[in-house]
Amino acid sequence: MIQSKNAISLLMKSLIFIILTVLALLVLVPVIWMCLSAFKTEKEIISWPPTFIPHTLTLLNFGDVQKRIDILRYIMNSVIYAGGTTALAVVVNSMAGYAYAFYDFKGKTGLFLITLATMMVPFQVIMVPLFLVVFKLKMYNSYWGLIIPRVAVAGSIFMMRAAFTGIPKELAEAARIDGLGEQGIFWRIMLPQVKPAIITLTILSINGSWNDLLWPMIITSSTQMRTLANGLALFIGQNTIQYGAAFAGALISLIPMFVLYIFGQKYFVEGMASSGLKG
Repeated sequence: MIQSKNAISLLMKSLIFIILTVLALLVLVPVIWMCLSAFKTEKEIISWPPTFIPHTLTLLNFGDVQKRIDILRYIMNSVIYAGGTTALAVVVNSMAGYAYAFYDFKGKTGLFLITLATMMVPFQVIMVPLFLVVFKLKMYNSYWGLIIPRVAVAGSIFMMRAAFTGIPKELAEAARIDGLGEQGIFWRIMLPQVKPAIITLTILSINGSWNDLLWPMIITSSTQMRTLANGLALFIGQNTIQYGAAFAGALISLIPMFVLYIFGQKYFVEGMASSGLKG
């Protein structure tokens, strides 16, 4: 009887593993196809029937990217946009989450509910008022105009609050007794305790800013301020599409996010799990 149950359990685990493997492959196949297509000739890309493995490897597509757009400038803009947004987002959202988790103040519950309610509002609804605010503050077509409106995010505040909630309040009280100030408690004691959540927030913020297309397109007008996502959109014209160069540019854009996730995946999974359980 026990052996029969073990056999059924092993069979179920094997079936689940096979299903998850198939689903993972279905997700990865388009990405792999895109990466391989960056090394195909234009003729092979549009040939029928389509080929998965390139018949002839070429690096000309990467040269075409540089000829069509100022990709180095766009990469620099994306790095400034993603890096600046992430640095401020980690500080602002962590402080907000810490305040909601550890401090009691009048209207705390209502303010937190209002913060969460903003998650229900699509960005398309607020992008025009947000644009007007940025324009009135004379930050249009600037890095500050790109960065500041994207710093505070309700979902990130909720995640950091959930992470801080799992820390005993006695830890902060003991630090106060030892004479440590509130800033010291936050930076030296509390923040290191939520390292997985911080790394998760960093990855999500960098990824969201790096791949953001709509906001940089709205808030910038000069070609010198375009991000990489905006630059890649130039390969798709009304009458012609440069498939090879577009695939090469997409691969260049993918590599930094892939490397970032590889190095941070352990903390990313841990941070998402802990935030979900403690929220």
